[in-house]
Amino acid sequence: MRFYDPTGDRYGIPTYPRRLAPEGLATRRQLRAQGLRPAGQAIAAQILWHGRRDQTTGTRIVRAAYLYRIDRAAPVRPMTPARQRAVDAMLRARRTCPVCAITYPYTIPTSLGCCPGCDAAPAATAA
Repeated sequence: MRFYDPTGDRYGIPTYPRRLAPEGLATRRQLRAQGLRPAGQAIAAQILWHGRRDQTTGTRIVRAAYLYRIDRAAPVRPMTPARQRAVDAMLRARRTCPVCAITYPYTIPTSLGCCPGCDAAPAATAA
């Protein structure tokens, strides 16, 4: 197998192909689903796999996911009222148009930089 290197001789850290990582290791997302976080521990291993082909070169991109030891993971810090206020303020800023200052119930598209109404307004006045 191409990405099977449990000793780490080839890639520097223990490396496994998809779905063949040993028990006791998990990605950040898997830790979070269990209510845990890496807690500053070093990467224990990695999973490598081929992603989609690159549009320009046509080569297959190698993707990686880092694994952490579950026994060294710590519980996720609880959400405090101050952190909740900070998160709410960040999300509100993403929903507020910088041009018209209206807060919408959806996130403003970053491709536009403002709400769709303000983005279409200069085009209507220029015509």
